[in-house]
Parts: sequence; structure tokens; C-alpha cells
Amino acid sequence: MTATAEIMDYEQVLDRFDPVLGLEVHVELSTRTKMFCGCGNEFGAEPNTRTCPVCLGLPGSLPVVNGKAVESAIRIGLALNCQVADWCRFARKNYFYPDMPKNFQTSQYDEPIVFDGYLDVVLDDGETFRVEIERAHMEEDTGKSLHVGGSTGRIHGAEHSLLDYNRAGVPLIEIVTKPITGAGARAPEVARAYVAALRDLLRALDVSDVRMDQGSLRCDANVSLSPRGSGVFGTRTETKNVNSLRSVERAVRFEMQRHAAVLTEGGEIRQETRHFDESTGSTAAGRPKETSEDYRYFPEPDLVPIAPSRDWVTELGGTLPELPWERRKRVQDQWGLSDEELRDLVNAGALDLVAETVDAGASSGEARSWWVAYLAQQANTRGVELAELAITPKQVARVVELVGQGQLTNKLARQVVDGVLDGDGEPDEVIAARGLEVVSDDTQLQAAIDEALAAQPDVVDKIRDGKVQAAGAIVGAVMKATKGQADAKRVRELVLAACGQ
Repeated sequence: MTATAEIMDYEQVLDRFDPVLGLEVHVELSTRTKMFCGCGNEFGAEPNTRTCPVCLGLPGSLPVVNGKAVESAIRIGLALNCQVADWCRFARKNYFYPDMPKNFQTSQYDEPIVFDGYLDVVLDDGETFRVEIERAHMEEDTGKSLHVGGSTGRIHGAEHSLLDYNRAGVPLIEIVTKPITGAGARAPEVARAYVAALRDLLRALDVSDVRMDQGSLRCDANVSLSPRGSGVFGTRTETKNVNSLRSVERAVRFEMQRHAAVLTEGGEIRQETRHFDESTGSTAAGRPKETSEDYRYFPEPDLVPIAPSRDWVTELGGTLPELPWERRKRVQDQWGLSDEELRDLVNAGALDLVAETVDAGASSGEARSWWVAYLAQQANTRGVELAELAITPKQVARVVELVGQGQLTNKLARQVVDGVLDGDGEPDEVIAARGLEVVSDDTQLQAAIDEALAAQPDVVDKIRDGKVQAAGAIVGAVMKATKGQADAKRVRELVLAACGQ
């Protein structure tokens, strides 16, 4: 049976069931070193070159807690309106994975460092939905498995697997929501909006680069269905390591539809992990999902408890930056945006980019026009998030400046931006390499104008008879002759002057 045949129409799902979500977001912290050792914490190093006896779990090695990671965890908790524990400790989470060299993960179980908070997220139509936070706890990341020889990149069908332990021991914060109920038809949208809001918050705190494409922000989406109005939670599945905002929404929606089809046909949902397939928008079964008892948690004997003082917590609270929702209110007032205009910027993922472009010298209107219109189209065409485009706000501001100085037309400016996106260098380098600067020399323009006038004498007669709108045909011919590099306004002035107008 195909994946399509195994799902129920979304409207029918909502007629029969209430969705219940639980989102677990794993955040790799951008500390200089790993969670329990001095190995460098950096993405992209040669495999197995950032390891030591501690993060490889060799006998006799002893961990030491990364103080910066503890500080980041507390700041995250405060920003999420959480309570900070007076006392907490680490535990050993025991399981066998080939990419966890110790065969246990140092984590926190029943004593997280922060707990009981919330995050208000804004949906596409401006409605606010409160997502309650159960806990955020510290732990270490696993290594990375690369399955070689198969068609899917997964272990099934692979010829062999390679293990890179560079990521083993990287500091992680896992942020776990309480069950999310009451979202109804908007459950997939709520999931996406929550992860997006959390990403914005973590970026503002400067605790992580939150690169979903590199795995420094990953979402595990738990989904279950409750018979409509019953309040009884169903069996959940956990779609692991979803790595884009769009995929979070699609994975939740698909699982709702799949669960409903299984339950309606009298089947049972298996408590398991699932893998999301970007190409099909569907999920596939992973492994049976363990319960907490299966992990045999016990206190980590090699690490002392953590007891942050109230004075330190208060001090860290004073280091919190302007939070995303506060910044939005400020820029809305400064730029004179309506609620709808602000919402469009946020939904496009463009607010910070526009703000940085304004800081680099562009007006808010010009910055918004570039990011929400042309650059958003380019991001869609290239299949990337807007922030992942290979152009910076500073470069966009430079293009805006060149247009304002008359060195570029809007058409030429788009060609310059295309060159930057293609990796051809800074805007000025693209202009020089491609010869894109506006032709502003009147002598050069006049030669092209004279040629166009000679080719269209009937148009010249109309202009001389006072039909100045006919000048558009001459202007168009000159623009074509100069490959769009002429200043159309100046060309029009010269055309009318040549025709005695």
C-alpha cells in the first residue's frame, strides 16, 4: 500500500480526532569546547580529529562540566520564563547506539536545570498561541553515523557505516514542551511557529548558531490523536531530527493523517520513532520507542551537583538582550508598520535581515522591498531559507546605496545581486567584472539617442507635435541599445530636448 493510501483526508481527521503534540528541540550550544572535556566544539572539522579520552568514554577518564554551557542553559531558561533549579545534577542515560562511544549519555533526568516555563508564539494571522515548557535540561550530543552504499542514506541497505565522533560530547540543551492541546486544525502551524520562535530567541541570546541545515537545531515531533472531545491521549510517535521549519509542519500533518487512517481502520498505533522523508513529505518507521524505565537512569557519579546561587541567576537575568518580540514592537513603531506588514516580515523570516540592512545604511522601505520581494523569490527558486541566501544585509545596503547614487538602475541592481548570490564577490566587484555600471555620460547617451531617433522618424514627428508620451518608444530603444545600463530618466530628458520639447 502506498503512503498516500495510508493517510486520511485532513478535514476528516479533524472531524474525528483532537491532535496532541509534544515538541523536543535539541540545541547545540556554541561554546568553545565540548560539554565535559576540552576538545574544540566546531562544525566541519576532519572526522575524528576533535576527540579525547573523555568524549570517547575511555576507561579512567573523568568529565568536567563546561561552565559556559551551564550559564547558557540558565539564560535560555530565563528567556523562556522558566524557574531555575536551586540544585540539580546529571544522570546516566543508558542505551546502545554505535554513535555514542560510552554506551550511555550524560544527561539530566528528573532534576533539570530549568523547568515550568512558556513561550508565546505568533501564528500566520497574528493570533498568539501559548506553548508551555516542561523543562530544559543539559546533556551531550552523540557522534554522527554515515551509512554508505544504500540509496536512502540510512542503515537499511547500506554496505557499511562510518562513525565520526567529533560531535560526541558537544553541549546540548533539550527543550521539552508540555503536551500541546487545543490547537486543532492549526497544530502543524503551531509546531512550525514554535520552532521558528524558539530559533529566533536562541539566536538573540547568542547561545547557538541555530543552523537547522547543520544539525545545531533539531526537532523531535511527538504526535498522538485523541478521540474528539474525549480528552484521552492516544499512543504517540516521535518523528526524529526534523531539520527545517517547513518539514516540522509537514511531518506533524502527515502523522496526524496517518494515525487517523490506522485508528479508523481498527488498527493500533505503535509507539516508535519515525523518520521524515523530505522528498515525499511522509514518515517511515524507525525503532520501538523506549520508556524512561528502559534507559535505567541513575545519578552520574563522576560529576558534582550544580547549585546556581540566586545572585548569579539574577546577574545572568541582567545579561538578557532585547528579546525578539520586544524588538518587533520597537521596529514596528520606528518604521511605522501596520500589524499586517510586520507579520509579513516575520512570516517571511525577513525581520532581522531588514533590520540589519537598515543598520548598514538602507532605509526601511528599501530594505523591506529587497528582502520580501526579489530576495524572497530567489530563496524560493534556490530552495533555501531566506537567511541562508549567499548575500549579507551589508551587501544589500551597498546595492541600495549604489542605486541611490545613480550608479545602478533597479534592473542593473538585480543583476548585481544575482552575481553576489552566485558567489562572484562583493557588489562593486560584480559591477566591475560584468560591466554593469549605469551609462551616465551624456555624450555616450546622445549617440544612442541619435541612432534611435533616426530609426523612428514617425515617432519623432509625434513628439514634436506635443505627444511627449511617444518618447517612451525612443527611450526603450536606447535602453535596449545600452543593455539596460542607461539612466532612463536622463535618456527621456535628452530625447525631449532633441525633439524641441
